[in-house]
Amino acid sequence: MLPPQPPPTRESGVVKWLHENLFSSWLNGILTVVGLIILALIIKSALPWWLNGVWHASSLGECREIIAASAGEGATGACWAVIRERWHQFIFGFYPPALWWRPILAFGLLFVAIGPVLYAGQKRVLTTMIGSAFLGLLITLWLASAPAMVFVGLVVLLGALAALAQTRPGALLWFTAAFPALCFLLLWGGSFWTPVMAMAGFAILAVVARLLAGRVGAPVAVGLGIVAAVIWWLYVSGPVAGAFASVAPLGLEPVKSDQFGGFLLAIVIGVTAISCSLPVGILLALGRQSNMFIVKTLSVGFIEFIRGVPLITLLFTASLLLQYFLPPNTQFDIILRVIILVTFFAAAYLAEVIRGGLAALPRGQYEAADALGLDYWQAQRLIIMPQALKVSIPGIVSTFIGLFKDTTLVAFVGLMDPLKGVTQIVRADINWKGIYWEPYIYVGAIFFLICFGMSRYSMYLERKLKTDHR
Repeated sequence: MLPPQPPPTRESGVVKWLHENLFSSWLNGILTVVGLIILALIIKSALPWWLNGVWHASSLGECREIIAASAGEGATGACWAVIRERWHQFIFGFYPPALWWRPILAFGLLFVAIGPVLYAGQKRVLTTMIGSAFLGLLITLWLASAPAMVFVGLVVLLGALAALAQTRPGALLWFTAAFPALCFLLLWGGSFWTPVMAMAGFAILAVVARLLAGRVGAPVAVGLGIVAAVIWWLYVSGPVAGAFASVAPLGLEPVKSDQFGGFLLAIVIGVTAISCSLPVGILLALGRQSNMFIVKTLSVGFIEFIRGVPLITLLFTASLLLQYFLPPNTQFDIILRVIILVTFFAAAYLAEVIRGGLAALPRGQYEAADALGLDYWQAQRLIIMPQALKVSIPGIVSTFIGLFKDTTLVAFVGLMDPLKGVTQIVRADINWKGIYWEPYIYVGAIFFLICFGMSRYSMYLERKLKTDHR
Protein backbone atom coordinates (compact mmCIF):
# COMPACT_ATOMS: atom_id res chain seq x y z
CA MET A 1 0.00 0.00 0.00
CA LEU A 2 1.23 3.47 -0.87
CA PRO A 3 1.42 5.85 2.10
CA PRO A 4 -1.06 8.76 2.04
CA GLN A 5 0.29 11.83 0.29
CA PRO A 6 -0.27 15.44 1.37
CA PRO A 7 -2.80 17.37 -0.75
CA PRO A 8 -1.52 19.67 -3.48
CA THR A 9 -0.53 23.13 -2.34
CA ARG A 10 -3.37 24.84 -4.17
CA GLU A 11 -5.92 22.49 -2.59
CA SER A 12 -5.29 23.31 1.08
CA GLY A 13 -4.68 26.20 3.44
CA VAL A 14 -4.38 29.84 2.51
CA VAL A 15 -3.56 29.13 -1.13
CA LYS A 16 -6.85 27.24 -1.56
CA TRP A 17 -8.81 30.08 0.07
CA LEU A 18 -7.14 32.69 -2.16
CA HIS A 19 -7.79 30.60 -5.25
CA GLU A 20 -11.47 30.01 -4.44
CA ASN A 21 -12.35 33.50 -3.21
CA LEU A 22 -10.03 36.02 -4.89
CA PHE A 23 -8.48 34.43 -7.99
CA SER A 24 -11.01 31.84 -9.12
CA SER A 25 -11.02 33.31 -12.65
CA TRP A 26 -9.18 35.95 -14.63
CA LEU A 27 -12.01 38.47 -14.07
CA ASN A 28 -12.00 37.91 -10.29
CA GLY A 29 -8.21 38.23 -10.30
CA ILE A 30 -8.35 41.61 -12.07
CA LEU A 31 -11.09 42.85 -9.71
CA THR A 32 -9.05 41.71 -6.69
CA VAL A 33 -5.95 43.57 -7.85
CA VAL A 34 -7.92 46.73 -8.63
CA GLY A 35 -9.65 46.54 -5.26
CA LEU A 36 -6.33 46.16 -3.43
CA ILE A 37 -4.91 49.17 -5.28
CA ILE A 38 -7.93 51.32 -4.35
CA LEU A 39 -7.74 50.12 -0.72
CA ALA A 40 -4.02 50.95 -0.58
CA LEU A 41 -4.65 54.46 -1.91
CA ILE A 42 -7.40 55.07 0.66
CA ILE A 43 -5.19 53.84 3.51
CA LYS A 44 -2.25 55.93 2.26
CA SER A 45 -4.33 59.12 2.26
CA ALA A 46 -6.26 58.49 5.49
CA LEU A 47 -3.67 56.81 7.73
CA PRO A 48 -1.67 60.00 8.53
CA TRP A 49 -4.87 61.74 9.57
CA TRP A 50 -5.54 58.94 12.08
CA LEU A 51 -1.94 58.60 13.30
CA ASN A 52 -1.58 62.34 13.94
CA GLY A 53 -4.73 62.44 16.09
CA VAL A 54 -4.71 64.63 19.19
CA TRP A 55 -6.63 63.68 22.35
CA HIS A 56 -5.59 66.43 24.77
CA ALA A 57 -6.45 69.97 23.70
CA SER A 58 -8.93 72.69 24.64
CA SER A 59 -9.73 73.97 21.12
CA LEU A 60 -9.37 73.16 17.45
CA GLY A 61 -6.63 75.78 17.12
CA GLU A 62 -4.61 74.10 19.85
CA CYS A 63 -5.07 70.75 18.08
CA ARG A 64 -3.64 72.20 14.88
CA GLU A 65 -0.68 73.69 16.73
CA ILE A 66 0.12 70.31 18.33
CA ILE A 67 -0.17 68.51 14.97
CA ALA A 68 2.09 71.07 13.28
CA ALA A 69 4.67 70.78 16.06
CA SER A 70 4.74 66.97 15.99
CA ALA A 71 4.20 66.16 12.27
CA GLY A 72 5.42 69.32 10.57
CA GLU A 73 3.75 72.24 8.82
CA GLY A 74 0.94 71.30 6.46
CA ALA A 75 0.27 67.95 8.20
CA THR A 76 -3.29 66.94 8.94
CA GLY A 77 -4.67 65.01 11.89
CA ALA A 78 -7.83 64.18 13.78
CA CYS A 79 -8.77 66.37 16.73
CA TRP A 80 -10.25 63.74 19.05
CA ALA A 81 -10.01 66.20 21.91
CA VAL A 82 -13.53 67.39 21.05
CA ILE A 83 -14.82 63.93 21.93
CA ARG A 84 -12.82 63.91 25.14
CA GLU A 85 -14.19 67.31 26.10
CA ARG A 86 -17.83 66.85 25.02
CA TRP A 87 -18.48 63.10 25.26
CA HIS A 88 -21.07 63.67 28.00
CA GLN A 89 -23.21 65.78 25.68
CA PHE A 90 -23.18 63.07 23.01
CA ILE A 91 -24.29 60.51 25.61
CA PHE A 92 -26.57 62.43 27.98
CA GLY A 93 -27.47 65.62 26.12
CA PHE A 94 -28.27 68.31 28.70
CA TYR A 95 -29.30 65.89 31.44
CA PRO A 96 -28.19 67.31 34.82
CA PRO A 97 -24.69 65.97 35.64
CA ALA A 98 -25.62 65.33 39.27
CA LEU A 99 -28.34 62.91 38.06
CA TRP A 100 -26.31 60.98 35.47
CA TRP A 101 -26.55 57.92 37.70
CA ARG A 102 -30.26 57.63 36.84
CA PRO A 103 -29.93 57.02 33.06
CA ILE A 104 -26.86 54.84 33.76
CA LEU A 105 -28.92 52.69 36.13
CA ALA A 106 -31.84 52.59 33.68
CA PHE A 107 -29.64 51.43 30.79
CA GLY A 108 -27.91 48.82 32.94
CA LEU A 109 -31.24 47.38 34.09
CA LEU A 110 -32.40 47.42 30.46
CA PHE A 111 -29.98 44.58 29.66
CA VAL A 112 -31.33 42.63 32.63
CA ALA A 113 -34.91 43.25 31.49
CA ILE A 114 -34.40 42.10 27.88
CA GLY A 115 -32.50 38.99 28.95
CA PRO A 116 -35.60 36.85 29.68
CA VAL A 117 -37.01 37.82 26.26
CA LEU A 118 -33.87 37.19 24.21
CA TYR A 119 -32.62 34.12 26.08
CA ALA A 120 -35.73 32.58 27.62
CA GLY A 121 -35.03 29.68 29.99
CA GLN A 122 -31.23 29.73 29.55
CA LYS A 123 -30.12 29.91 33.19
CA ARG A 124 -26.41 30.25 32.50
CA VAL A 125 -26.80 33.06 29.98
CA LEU A 126 -29.29 34.95 32.17
CA THR A 127 -27.02 34.68 35.21
CA THR A 128 -24.06 35.89 33.14
CA MET A 129 -26.05 38.89 31.88
CA ILE A 130 -27.14 39.81 35.41
CA GLY A 131 -23.58 39.47 36.74
CA SER A 132 -22.13 41.53 33.88
CA ALA A 133 -24.74 44.24 34.40
CA PHE A 134 -23.98 44.25 38.14
CA LEU A 135 -20.23 44.71 37.64
CA GLY A 136 -20.72 47.35 34.94
CA LEU A 137 -23.21 49.30 37.06
CA LEU A 138 -20.96 49.20 40.12
CA ILE A 139 -18.13 50.83 38.19
CA THR A 140 -20.19 53.38 36.24
CA LEU A 141 -22.38 54.36 39.19
CA TRP A 142 -19.27 54.89 41.30
CA LEU A 143 -17.81 57.12 38.59
CA ALA A 144 -21.13 59.02 38.43
CA SER A 145 -21.11 59.57 42.23
CA ALA A 146 -24.43 57.80 42.82
CA PRO A 147 -25.93 57.90 46.34
CA ALA A 148 -25.09 55.04 48.70
CA MET A 149 -28.72 53.88 48.81
CA VAL A 150 -28.56 53.22 45.07
CA PHE A 151 -25.77 50.68 45.57
CA VAL A 152 -27.71 48.98 48.37
CA GLY A 153 -30.85 48.73 46.26
CA LEU A 154 -28.82 47.49 43.27
CA VAL A 155 -27.24 44.68 45.31
CA VAL A 156 -30.61 43.58 46.70
CA LEU A 157 -32.42 43.76 43.34
CA LEU A 158 -29.82 42.03 41.18
CA GLY A 159 -29.12 39.46 43.90
CA ALA A 160 -32.79 38.50 43.94
CA LEU A 161 -32.91 38.40 40.12
CA ALA A 162 -29.79 36.20 39.98
CA ALA A 163 -31.41 33.76 42.42
CA LEU A 164 -34.56 33.70 40.26
CA ALA A 165 -32.44 33.08 37.16
CA GLN A 166 -31.14 29.88 38.74
CA THR A 167 -34.40 28.63 40.23
CA ARG A 168 -37.28 30.06 38.17
CA PRO A 169 -35.96 31.85 35.07
CA GLY A 170 -39.48 32.34 33.73
CA ALA A 171 -40.31 34.56 36.70
CA LEU A 172 -37.83 37.16 35.40
CA LEU A 173 -40.49 38.18 32.89
CA TRP A 174 -42.27 39.96 35.74
CA PHE A 175 -39.26 42.27 36.07
CA THR A 176 -39.35 42.78 32.31
CA ALA A 177 -43.02 43.79 32.55
CA ALA A 178 -42.31 46.21 35.42
CA PHE A 179 -39.20 47.73 33.84
CA PRO A 180 -41.03 50.40 31.74
CA ALA A 181 -42.44 51.99 34.89
CA LEU A 182 -39.06 51.82 36.62
CA CYS A 183 -37.30 53.29 33.57
CA PHE A 184 -39.81 56.16 33.33
CA LEU A 185 -39.34 56.96 37.01
CA LEU A 186 -35.55 56.95 36.72
CA LEU A 187 -35.35 59.05 33.55
CA TRP A 188 -38.14 61.59 34.04
CA GLY A 189 -38.44 61.46 37.82
CA GLY A 190 -41.47 62.97 39.50
CA SER A 191 -43.97 61.16 41.68
CA PHE A 192 -43.46 57.44 42.27
CA TRP A 193 -47.19 56.85 41.90
CA THR A 194 -47.53 58.16 38.34
CA PRO A 195 -45.85 55.18 36.59
CA VAL A 196 -47.41 52.78 39.09
CA MET A 197 -50.91 53.98 38.18
CA ALA A 198 -50.00 53.77 34.48
CA MET A 199 -48.96 50.13 34.88
CA ALA A 200 -52.17 49.49 36.83
CA GLY A 201 -54.05 50.26 33.62
CA PHE A 202 -52.40 47.28 31.91
CA ALA A 203 -53.30 45.12 34.90
CA ILE A 204 -56.94 46.23 34.53
CA LEU A 205 -56.81 45.35 30.82
CA ALA A 206 -55.52 41.84 31.59
CA VAL A 207 -58.07 41.22 34.37
CA VAL A 208 -61.05 42.39 32.30
CA ALA A 209 -59.94 40.39 29.26
CA ARG A 210 -59.41 37.26 31.34
CA LEU A 211 -62.76 37.51 33.15
CA LEU A 212 -64.78 38.13 29.98
CA ALA A 213 -62.90 35.84 27.56
CA GLY A 214 -65.08 32.81 28.33
CA ARG A 215 -68.32 34.78 27.94
CA VAL A 216 -67.94 37.08 24.94
CA GLY A 217 -64.89 35.64 23.17
CA ALA A 218 -61.24 36.68 23.26
CA PRO A 219 -61.36 39.57 20.71
CA VAL A 220 -64.34 41.28 22.34
CA ALA A 221 -62.88 40.70 25.80
CA VAL A 222 -59.58 42.30 24.81
CA GLY A 223 -61.45 45.24 23.26
CA LEU A 224 -63.44 45.78 26.46
CA GLY A 225 -60.22 45.51 28.46
CA ILE A 226 -58.65 48.23 26.30
CA VAL A 227 -61.70 50.46 26.85
CA ALA A 228 -61.48 49.92 30.62
CA ALA A 229 -57.74 50.70 30.60
CA VAL A 230 -58.25 53.90 28.56
CA ILE A 231 -60.96 55.07 30.97
CA TRP A 232 -58.59 54.38 33.86
CA TRP A 233 -55.74 56.32 32.27
CA LEU A 234 -57.85 59.32 31.22
CA TYR A 235 -60.13 59.83 34.19
CA VAL A 236 -59.06 57.75 37.22
CA SER A 237 -55.28 57.28 37.34
CA GLY A 238 -54.49 60.99 37.82
CA PRO A 239 -56.71 61.57 40.90
CA VAL A 240 -55.68 58.24 42.41
CA ALA A 241 -51.99 59.01 41.91
CA GLY A 242 -52.51 62.45 43.46
CA ALA A 243 -54.26 60.91 46.46
CA PHE A 244 -51.43 58.45 47.05
CA ALA A 245 -48.84 61.20 46.58
CA SER A 246 -50.52 63.33 49.26
CA VAL A 247 -50.34 60.41 51.71
CA ALA A 248 -46.88 59.06 50.71
CA PRO A 249 -44.94 61.70 48.71
CA LEU A 250 -42.36 59.37 47.18
CA GLY A 251 -40.47 60.23 44.03
CA LEU A 252 -37.36 61.59 42.37
CA GLU A 253 -36.34 65.03 41.17
CA PRO A 254 -38.20 65.70 37.88
CA VAL A 255 -36.28 66.24 34.64
CA LYS A 256 -37.86 67.98 31.64
CA SER A 257 -37.88 66.42 28.20
CA ASP A 258 -35.92 69.30 26.66
CA GLN A 259 -32.95 68.23 28.78
CA PHE A 260 -32.81 64.84 27.07
CA GLY A 261 -30.43 64.47 24.18
CA GLY A 262 -27.67 62.43 22.58
CA PHE A 263 -27.78 58.66 22.73
CA LEU A 264 -29.95 58.88 25.83
CA LEU A 265 -32.74 60.23 23.62
CA ALA A 266 -31.99 57.89 20.70
CA ILE A 267 -32.04 54.75 22.87
CA VAL A 268 -35.20 55.78 24.73
CA ILE A 269 -37.09 56.38 21.49
CA GLY A 270 -35.57 53.39 19.68
CA VAL A 271 -36.03 50.77 22.39
CA THR A 272 -39.57 51.90 23.23
CA ALA A 273 -40.66 52.00 19.58
CA ILE A 274 -39.08 48.61 18.85
CA SER A 275 -40.76 47.01 21.86
CA CYS A 276 -44.20 48.44 21.06
CA SER A 277 -44.16 48.17 17.26
CA LEU A 278 -43.75 44.36 17.08
CA PRO A 279 -47.05 43.43 18.81
CA VAL A 280 -48.88 46.20 16.94
CA GLY A 281 -47.39 44.97 13.66
CA ILE A 282 -48.52 41.40 14.39
CA LEU A 283 -52.08 42.57 15.03
CA LEU A 284 -52.06 44.64 11.84
CA ALA A 285 -50.78 41.67 9.80
CA LEU A 286 -53.53 39.44 11.19
CA GLY A 287 -56.09 42.18 10.62
CA ARG A 288 -55.04 42.53 6.98
CA GLN A 289 -55.65 38.80 6.45
CA SER A 290 -58.91 38.79 8.39
CA ASN A 291 -62.23 37.81 6.80
CA MET A 292 -64.03 40.59 8.70
CA PHE A 293 -64.56 43.46 6.27
CA ILE A 294 -64.26 46.33 8.76
CA VAL A 295 -61.14 44.91 10.45
CA LYS A 296 -59.45 44.25 7.11
CA THR A 297 -60.37 47.67 5.70
CA LEU A 298 -59.09 49.54 8.74
CA SER A 299 -55.85 47.53 8.80
CA VAL A 300 -55.19 48.00 5.08
CA GLY A 301 -56.00 51.71 5.27
CA PHE A 302 -53.69 52.25 8.24
CA ILE A 303 -50.80 50.29 6.71
CA GLU A 304 -51.01 51.91 3.29
CA PHE A 305 -51.39 55.41 4.71
CA ILE A 306 -48.40 55.10 7.05
CA ARG A 307 -46.22 53.46 4.40
CA GLY A 308 -47.12 56.16 1.91
CA VAL A 309 -46.08 59.06 4.16
CA PRO A 310 -42.44 59.95 5.00
CA LEU A 311 -41.42 59.57 8.63
CA ILE A 312 -40.41 63.22 8.83
CA THR A 313 -44.01 64.18 7.99
CA LEU A 314 -45.27 62.08 10.91
CA LEU A 315 -42.70 63.69 13.19
CA PHE A 316 -43.87 67.17 12.20
CA THR A 317 -47.42 65.98 12.86
CA ALA A 318 -46.38 64.82 16.33
CA SER A 319 -44.61 68.11 17.02
CA LEU A 320 -47.03 70.67 15.56
CA LEU A 321 -50.45 69.30 14.66
CA LEU A 322 -51.22 66.68 17.30
CA GLN A 323 -51.53 69.29 20.02
CA TYR A 324 -54.42 70.99 18.14
CA PHE A 325 -56.57 67.84 18.43
CA LEU A 326 -56.18 67.57 22.21
CA PRO A 327 -58.29 69.33 24.86
CA PRO A 328 -57.15 72.84 25.91
CA ASN A 329 -54.29 73.07 28.42
CA THR A 330 -53.32 69.44 27.76
CA GLN A 331 -49.62 68.82 28.38
CA PHE A 332 -48.59 66.00 26.08
CA ASP A 333 -44.85 65.33 26.29
CA ILE A 334 -43.05 65.82 22.96
CA ILE A 335 -40.94 62.67 23.41
CA LEU A 336 -44.06 60.62 24.08
CA ARG A 337 -45.70 62.04 20.95
CA VAL A 338 -42.64 61.16 18.87
CA ILE A 339 -42.54 57.63 20.32
CA ILE A 340 -46.20 57.04 19.41
CA LEU A 341 -45.78 58.18 15.80
CA VAL A 342 -42.49 56.30 15.33
CA THR A 343 -44.14 53.16 16.74
CA PHE A 344 -47.01 53.43 14.25
CA PHE A 345 -44.53 53.98 11.42
CA ALA A 346 -42.48 50.89 12.29
CA ALA A 347 -45.60 48.79 12.96
CA ALA A 348 -46.90 49.40 9.43
CA TYR A 349 -43.67 48.09 7.90
CA LEU A 350 -43.49 45.18 10.33
CA ALA A 351 -47.06 44.22 9.40
CA GLU A 352 -46.01 43.71 5.78
CA VAL A 353 -42.91 41.76 6.82
CA ILE A 354 -44.97 39.45 9.02
CA ARG A 355 -47.65 39.13 6.34
CA GLY A 356 -44.91 37.84 4.05
CA GLY A 357 -44.03 35.24 6.67
CA LEU A 358 -47.67 34.19 6.96
CA ALA A 359 -47.95 33.88 3.18
CA ALA A 360 -44.84 31.66 3.10
CA LEU A 361 -46.48 28.98 5.25
CA PRO A 362 -48.14 26.12 3.36
CA ARG A 363 -51.88 25.74 3.60
CA GLY A 364 -51.41 22.42 5.36
CA GLN A 365 -50.35 24.20 8.57
CA TYR A 366 -53.72 25.94 8.79
CA GLU A 367 -55.54 22.70 7.99
CA ALA A 368 -53.55 20.85 10.63
CA ALA A 369 -54.59 23.43 13.23
CA ASP A 370 -58.23 22.98 12.22
CA ALA A 371 -57.86 19.19 12.42
CA LEU A 372 -56.60 19.50 15.99
CA GLY A 373 -59.72 21.44 16.94
CA LEU A 374 -57.89 24.68 17.75
CA ASP A 375 -59.73 27.97 17.51
CA TYR A 376 -58.28 30.97 15.61
CA TRP A 377 -56.20 32.46 18.43
CA GLN A 378 -54.92 29.09 19.63
CA ALA A 379 -53.84 28.19 16.10
CA GLN A 380 -52.07 31.53 15.68
CA ARG A 381 -50.32 31.32 19.05
CA LEU A 382 -49.25 27.67 18.92
CA ILE A 383 -48.74 26.83 15.23
CA ILE A 384 -48.98 29.66 12.71
CA MET A 385 -47.31 32.69 14.28
CA PRO A 386 -44.16 30.92 15.64
CA GLN A 387 -43.37 29.64 12.15
CA ALA A 388 -44.21 32.96 10.46
CA LEU A 389 -42.02 34.93 12.87
CA LYS A 390 -39.14 32.50 12.32
CA VAL A 391 -39.35 33.06 8.57
CA SER A 392 -39.62 36.83 9.09
CA ILE A 393 -36.62 37.27 11.42
CA PRO A 394 -34.31 38.91 8.81
CA GLY A 395 -36.98 41.39 7.72
CA ILE A 396 -38.00 42.18 11.31
CA VAL A 397 -34.43 42.87 12.42
CA SER A 398 -33.77 44.99 9.32
CA THR A 399 -36.82 47.09 10.20
CA PHE A 400 -35.59 47.45 13.78
CA ILE A 401 -32.14 48.57 12.62
CA GLY A 402 -33.65 51.10 10.22
CA LEU A 403 -35.96 52.35 12.96
CA PHE A 404 -33.09 52.87 15.40
CA LYS A 405 -31.10 54.83 12.81
CA ASP A 406 -34.18 56.90 11.92
CA THR A 407 -34.29 58.25 15.48
CA THR A 408 -31.80 60.87 14.26
CA LEU A 409 -34.66 62.52 12.35
CA VAL A 410 -36.08 63.88 15.63
CA ALA A 411 -33.58 66.72 15.26
CA PHE A 412 -36.02 68.31 12.80
CA VAL A 413 -38.67 68.67 15.53
CA GLY A 414 -36.39 70.35 18.05
CA LEU A 415 -34.99 67.34 19.92
CA MET A 416 -31.24 67.00 20.46
CA ASP A 417 -30.33 63.76 18.67
CA PRO A 418 -26.65 62.71 18.74
CA LEU A 419 -25.99 63.09 15.01
CA LYS A 420 -27.33 66.55 14.21
CA GLY A 421 -28.67 68.17 17.36
CA VAL A 422 -25.73 67.68 19.73
CA THR A 423 -23.10 67.85 16.97
CA GLN A 424 -24.47 71.18 15.77
CA ILE A 425 -24.32 72.59 19.30
CA VAL A 426 -20.74 71.37 19.78
CA ARG A 427 -19.62 72.82 16.44
CA ALA A 428 -21.26 76.14 17.30
CA ASP A 429 -18.79 76.60 20.16
CA ILE A 430 -16.06 79.03 19.11
CA ASN A 431 -13.39 76.63 20.45
CA TRP A 432 -14.52 73.85 18.12
CA LYS A 433 -15.82 75.88 15.19
CA GLY A 434 -14.64 74.30 11.96
CA ILE A 435 -14.37 70.74 13.24
CA TYR A 436 -16.21 68.29 11.01
CA TRP A 437 -15.35 64.61 10.74
CA GLU A 438 -14.58 63.66 14.34
CA PRO A 439 -18.09 64.01 15.85
CA TYR A 440 -19.70 62.15 12.96
CA ILE A 441 -17.17 59.30 13.16
CA TYR A 442 -17.73 58.98 16.92
CA VAL A 443 -21.52 58.93 16.61
CA GLY A 444 -21.38 56.61 13.60
CA ALA A 445 -19.16 54.13 15.48
CA ILE A 446 -21.65 53.88 18.37
CA PHE A 447 -24.57 53.45 15.96
CA PHE A 448 -22.62 50.73 14.16
CA LEU A 449 -21.91 48.83 17.38
CA ILE A 450 -25.57 48.86 18.42
CA CYS A 451 -26.90 47.90 14.99
CA PHE A 452 -24.19 45.26 14.50
CA GLY A 453 -25.17 43.74 17.84
CA MET A 454 -28.79 43.48 16.71
CA SER A 455 -27.78 41.83 13.43
CA ARG A 456 -25.55 39.29 15.20
CA TYR A 457 -28.33 38.38 17.61
CA SER A 458 -30.70 37.83 14.68
CA MET A 459 -28.18 35.46 13.10
CA TYR A 460 -27.90 33.58 16.42
CA LEU A 461 -31.68 33.36 16.62
CA GLU A 462 -31.93 32.05 13.05
CA ARG A 463 -29.39 29.30 13.80
CA LYS A 464 -31.17 28.38 17.01
CA LEU A 465 -34.59 28.12 15.35
CA LYS A 466 -33.35 26.37 12.19
CA THR A 467 -34.77 22.94 13.03
CA ASP A 468 -36.08 21.88 9.61
CA HIS A 469 -32.88 20.02 8.58
CA ARG A 470 -31.89 18.54 11.93
